[in-house]
Amino acid sequence: QSVTNSSRFQVSEFILMGFPGIHEWQHWLSLPLALLYLLALSANLLIVITIQHESTLHQPMYQFLSILAIVDIGLATTIVPKILAIFWFDTKAISLPQCFAQVYAIHSVMGMESGIFLCMAMDRYVAICYPLQYPSIVTETFVVKCTAFMVLRNGLLTIPVPVLASQRLYCSRNEIEHCLCSNLGVTSLACDDITMNRFYQLVLVWVIGGSDMGLVFASYALILRSVLRMNSAEATSKALGTCSSHLILIFFFYTAIVVVSVTHLAGKSVPLIPVLLNVLHSVIPPALNP
Repeated sequence: QSVTNSSRFQVSEFILMGFPGIHEWQHWLSLPLALLYLLALSANLLIVITIQHESTLHQPMYQFLSILAIVDIGLATTIVPKILAIFWFDTKAISLPQCFAQVYAIHSVMGMESGIFLCMAMDRYVAICYPLQYPSIVTETFVVKCTAFMVLRNGLLTIPVPVLASQRLYCSRNEIEHCLCSNLGVTSLACDDITMNRFYQLVLVWVIGGSDMGLVFASYALILRSVLRMNSAEATSKALGTCSSHLILIFFFYTAIVVVSVTHLAGKSVPLIPVLLNVLHSVIPPALNP
């Protein structure tokens, strides 16, 4: 079907259908999602306020925790309010600019979360492996530079994702089998070739997620080696206790990314799994991180 000359798009809006295959009872999922969202907001706000008001916590490690809490609030807020609006008020329609804006927000905030995990891993690596040099290496300036780099990296590298999506021709279908505007979910409705969209999505995942994940696990491998060399059982226990919760969250975060990517490539045989993981991946870490 041809596209009119007055508009790049034949459709004027997308329709977010929710979870594929369970449309009849998906509204029951709104309660646990709402509770997780409230938990994420309240707990992360409490962390930010506590760190800001307690002078003894004005240290790089806690500043990274504060930044992570802010990113978590942004990550959950990017998708959960719209999902609850779909379930509670049946507001499934979303305009094209709003949809592409959500695509950008999701990718950039996800990348920021990954980047902060990397910064925190570097902080723990220096603290455990080079404790004497830690105060001179990990300073407030170091925190500011790391944060600024992550914001610029993710903000700039993510721009092509919604730009490429907006250049596709959406000339017929407009129903997205998802609760949110994911890049591949939106571009799969296009009438023209989306090879470049898929290629850049893959590049982005590996450049940001892959590099961060590799450096994070390399840092913890070096930390583990250093810890195992300690003669003090108390020092070993303290070091492992400091890193264990961080490692659990990192493991869940990156495992979900890998599973979502693989199930997307698997095609339409398991559509519910990547959709459900996409949603849980954006709300469970913000609720558990505190």
